[in-house]
Amino acid sequence: MSSIHHDYSGAHVLVTGGTSGIGAATAAAYRDAGADVTITGTRGSPADYDTDLSDYRYLRMDIEDGASIDATAAALPRLDILINNAGIALPSLGLDEYEPDIFARAVNMLLVGAFRMTRRTIDLLAQSQIDGGASVISIASMSSFFGIPIVPGYGAAKTGLVGLTRTLAVEWGPRNVRVNAVAAGITRSRMTAGTFAQEEWTAPTMARTPLGRLGEPEDIAGAILFLTSPAAAWITGQTLAVDGGYTVSG
Repeated sequence: MSSIHHDYSGAHVLVTGGTSGIGAATAAAYRDAGADVTITGTRGSPADYDTDLSDYRYLRMDIEDGASIDATAAALPRLDILINNAGIALPSLGLDEYEPDIFARAVNMLLVGAFRMTRRTIDLLAQSQIDGGASVISIASMSSFFGIPIVPGYGAAKTGLVGLTRTLAVEWGPRNVRVNAVAAGITRSRMTAGTFAQEEWTAPTMARTPLGRLGEPEDIAGAILFLTSPAAAWITGQTLAVDGGYTVSG
């Protein structure tokens, strides 16, 4: 990715959940390309994180709370690119998504939250003047395509994001707002650290991944920056799997 250069000078970007993992790598990539980047996180201030967030505007937001999402959207003076990244798989917190209330929490966080944020920012996005038009990118998952037993709620929400991406692309194309998704394979992050550490989880994935490795956050960030760039100006409503070939391996 280091040999690929994007120029996002003057672009205003919001990355929800931008303090770690895929969100942090994406925020850094836009920053390095010259964008004005806002990130959200759940802690009270940037000082509450171990990493240096001084290059970004930080807004506290709870993706499970509609009023919090509304307040974040209202705090933006302008917006060219929205990255819907915030959220986690609740089993990583020891919660059982087969419990109906936990299932509903997962869907609210990962699907309803992304929809609400997109809906609340569409008028700002539609005013964008950046090359290639404004963009919304949502982070989908391998669970958008496969049944992964431990995450029924997460999987249902991430599958829903694929359908939502198509619908919003059709609805908002006339406003020059493109809507796409990136379906991330197993990618190193705080949420997947436990999975990466267990060979019984990683070995089967590696065995059917043609490129022979698991993902890094920068792998996903590179695809995101391409999809929001002028090079992708005629791409909308699509979900791009970034997974080392996992989804096409027989």
